[in-house]
Amino acid sequence: MLRVGQGFDFHKLVSGRRLILAGVHVSYEKGLDGHSDADVLTHSVMDALLGAAGLGDIGLHFPDTDQQFKDADSMELLKKVCRLIREKGFEIENVDITIFAQEPKLHPYRKTMEDNLAHAMGISNDRINLKATTTEKLGFIGRREGLGSSAIVLLIQKH
Repeated sequence: MLRVGQGFDFHKLVSGRRLILAGVHVSYEKGLDGHSDADVLTHSVMDALLGAAGLGDIGLHFPDTDQQFKDADSMELLKKVCRLIREKGFEIENVDITIFAQEPKLHPYRKTMEDNLAHAMGISNDRINLKATTTEKLGFIGRREGLGSSAIVLLIQKH
């Protein structure tokens, strides 16, 4: 059985926080605001995985009202999500991700981000495709007020 899931996430850029995407510290003057590390890219992947497996969303599993997830490392949360989907008999076939950012340029970090995601999900790098795009200076992303990410995943049920 094949199952498809999609995930979206957006966070506001603020001063005084580090910018973390797929577990990588991206050099930039601002970071993303959120209860955890606000890793918008990883959050979209987690929501896509949970959705495909019929397991709700990250807010259900890691609520922002729970202090144990304050400043949590999203890569560790991704590992937990992957354990949950595997417990339901699913394996990850592929993940396709698009991050929306006017700034900073993310190409120099792309390979490391893919490596981090592959490691956390227990899959090979060739099952992950990461793209970055601008919004041509339109909207809150274009005004450099925030970042967004979308992800789609294909799961295969093994049993």
